[in-house]
Formats: sequence, C-alpha cells, structure tokens
Amino acid sequence: MLTVLVFAPAAVAVVLLALPRTVPDAVHRTAWTVSSALLLAFAAALWAAHGTGGGYAYETRVRWMPSAGVGYHVGVDGLSLPLAVLTCVLFLACALYSWRERRRVRAHAALFLLLETTCLGVFVSLDLILFFVFFDLSIVAMYFVIAGWGRDQAARAALTFFLYTFLGSLALLLGFIGLYLAASPHTFDMTDLTRADPLAGRPVAAGLVLLALGTGLAVKTPTVPFHTWLPLAHTQAPAAGSAILAGVLLKMGTYGFLRIAMPMLPEAWRRYAPVVVVLGVVSVLYGALVALAQTDLKRMIAYTSVTHMGYIVLALGAAAATATAPGDENVRTLAVSGAVTQMVSHGLLTGALFLLAGALHERGRTYDLAAYSGVAARAPVLAAATAVAFFASLGLPGFSGFVAEFQIFTGSLGARPVATCLSVLGILLTAALLLRAYQQVFLGPLRLPPAPGSPRAFPDLRRREAAAVLPLLVLATLLGLAPRPLLDTVEPASGLVLEWLAR
Repeated sequence: MLTVLVFAPAAVAVVLLALPRTVPDAVHRTAWTVSSALLLAFAAALWAAHGTGGGYAYETRVRWMPSAGVGYHVGVDGLSLPLAVLTCVLFLACALYSWRERRRVRAHAALFLLLETTCLGVFVSLDLILFFVFFDLSIVAMYFVIAGWGRDQAARAALTFFLYTFLGSLALLLGFIGLYLAASPHTFDMTDLTRADPLAGRPVAAGLVLLALGTGLAVKTPTVPFHTWLPLAHTQAPAAGSAILAGVLLKMGTYGFLRIAMPMLPEAWRRYAPVVVVLGVVSVLYGALVALAQTDLKRMIAYTSVTHMGYIVLALGAAAATATAPGDENVRTLAVSGAVTQMVSHGLLTGALFLLAGALHERGRTYDLAAYSGVAARAPVLAAATAVAFFASLGLPGFSGFVAEFQIFTGSLGARPVATCLSVLGILLTAALLLRAYQQVFLGPLRLPPAPGSPRAFPDLRRREAAAVLPLLVLATLLGLAPRPLLDTVEPASGLVLEWLAR
C-alpha cells in the first residue's frame, strides 16, 4: 500500500511527460490536481485505518541488494504517518495554487509530482540507503523547481541550495556507513539498527557518527550555522516551491533526528544533548532577530522558519534528559510529541504564508514591505487570511502553533530551564515582527507599488488561491481546537523513541 502511495505521483508524471506536446495545459493541471487529491484521500484512509499503536504499519520488506545489507523496506508509525499526510496536503495546495502558472506547465506539473514521490519516500523509508536515495532525489527535484521557475537570481539560488544540501547529504551518507560497519551482521535496516544499538560502549566512534549525521541533518533542517542557503533559496523560488521547501523538505532534517540519530545512537545523543539544546536556542533567537530586521516579506518568513525549526531542535535535545529522569511518563513524551506537532503545524502555516506572499507578489510585483500599505481596503479576504496565518504562526491559543509550543516548552522546561526560558523570547520577537509586517502592509492609508502606464489592478484572493490556502488555515485551526486525533497517533511512537533513548 505504501509503495502505491509513494510511486503513484511519479507514475502520473511519466504519463504527463509521455503525452504529445499539443495536449492543452489544462489537461496537465487537471491531472496534477486530481491525482494529488486522490493521493491525499488514500493517505487519509491509511491514517484512519492505522489506529493508535506505536509500532510500524503497512510494512513491506523486499530484498534489494542483499550482499550489501540493503533492502526495500517501508513502513509508517506515529512519527512518519502525520508527515506523509502533511506532504499530500501541501502538494495538493500547490497544485491548486499553480493553476496560475503559464510557463512550461507540463514540466512544472511533472516535476512537482516527482518531488512528491521523493518526499513521501523519505518519510516511509525504513532502510538507510533507501532513505538516502529519496533524500538526495528531493534535492535534485527542488533544484530544478528553483532554477526553472524562480526569480531573477534563480540560478544562483538553486546552485547554492544544491551545493549546501548535497554536501550535507554526503556527511549523512558517511554516518550511515559508520552505522553499517558497526552493526553485526552488517545492515542498513533502520529497525535492525535501532534494536542492535551497534555503537553502544564506543563513545569516540559514536560521537563521530553522530557528528556526521547531525551535520547532514542540520543543513537540511536548517539549524544555525548551517542555515545560510535558506533565505536566498526562499527569496528566489516560486511561491509553490517555497511552500514545499519550508513545509516538507525542512522536516526531513528534524525527522531524521527522530528516526535515525536518537534511537540508533542513544548514548551519544544523551552525551551531546547540551550541544543540541544550545544550537536550538541559538536558532530560535537568531532567526527571530534577523527576521525582525528584514524588509523583504519572503526573507522574513524564511527566517521565522529558522526560529520555528529551532524549537524542534530544542525539544529533541531536551528529550535526552527527560528520557532517563524519574517522573510521569506523559510529561516525558511531551517534548518529542511537541516536536512532531510543531513539524505538522509549521508545514501548514508556513506553506500558507508562502502562498499568500506569492499572491501578494503577483499583484504588486515586489516583496518589499515598504511598497505596500492599506492593502486590506483592496483585498479584505487576502488580509484576513494573512492575519490568521500570522496569528497562528506566533502561537496564539486556538491554533496548532500554540499546541506544539506548549508541549515543547512544558516538556523541555524541567530538563533545560534556562534554555527554555531563553527560547520563549523567540515567541515575543516573532509576535513583534509579524504584527509589524501586517500593520505595515495591510493597515493604514492605501499605497501600492507603482505600475508603468496605468494604475495597478489589485484583485482580492482568487478562488483557486483561496482553495489552496484556506484549507491549510482551517486544518491549523482544527488542530489547535481539537488536537487529540493527531496526538493519539504521535504520542505512542514518541514513547517508543524515549524507550530507545533511555537504554
């Protein structure tokens, strides 16, 4: 079943590329949208049938390269299933939003479908080499999205993105090989490596492997100081590309920490947890402070992603202390389950923000905050949707961001009180920068970017734009008001992570 989920988008992409060039663009758009909707329905059905167990479901295990200990092994649990469904949600939103795209529509649709396959493959892989293959292919697909449909400096942004993240993936591969060589018998299977704990009692080797894994995953997350590729990539990427980059690809890094580094290297993770916590706090504060200084809307949103991903890194570092500390089991799982909830929440909200920023750019042809004022008078629906996205992103109660941050801070405070209190400042800084940007763009006297020849038309949010963005905001609201269905799935798997970490 998971094989169908993963490879169906790629199959549709191949069909689209095989069609004659005379086929109208509307056919490609429709095929992309319909296939994405069906895939989301299928993923939702898998989630509904999954239940609340902590183990893997829908497993498929086939010999692939047995002499090298590599297999085709896929499965999902409470950590990966919500991220797989999130991936399907965001790709459907981008399919609806991209009906406005007029350049090379067939290639655009096929490339996003191929990218969806790579993203889903990362989240369902239970073999390190299979994980690496999908991880690397997602970099290639996003490179072409940025280079082919980006803005003026798209080629530079795509090259920077590729070089940074590809270098990170090479470090990741070195870590995978280290785990393989330490295991007896040699294997790349994640479940076998988790059970074996192959580097137990070997602190130097475990530290080196964790360094390789941590570097590769930190680049993808991205964590300060490995974040420098992110603002340029977001600024130059098309809106749909930015939504997928922030909403899905960044989660591959934090998911890798949860799925690989923490359960397979528990001693090393506990030993170096203070370093992880410091990196998380620095990312939170640095991202918020730099975002506060931005005059470009997309760069501002990009730096807030550094802050929000920093919360996740903080929680995963703090979980190393809570894993072995005496106390209530429910409290111990808060940090890990809050990290997963934050991944889902950030994906929904930041995906919506980048799509809304793209809608603003389509009308004004600039992301410069100073070029706009009083936009709510011309586009009240756009202003309302942006207000919801901004308030949800700063962690207002009633939205998914509040649930995630409440779990993270509650689960981290007892273990790392100073770091947690410092990270709370990130909420205040994020609130200040988002509210200031909203006030500057949407409130006050009307001012729009100058248009050559005639006054610029500034329509409100169109139907397909609304169809792409509003469901993301509705889902973020539902998760804020009724988070139990998500938490019932996440918490059992989070408890298993803590069990592995406490060995």
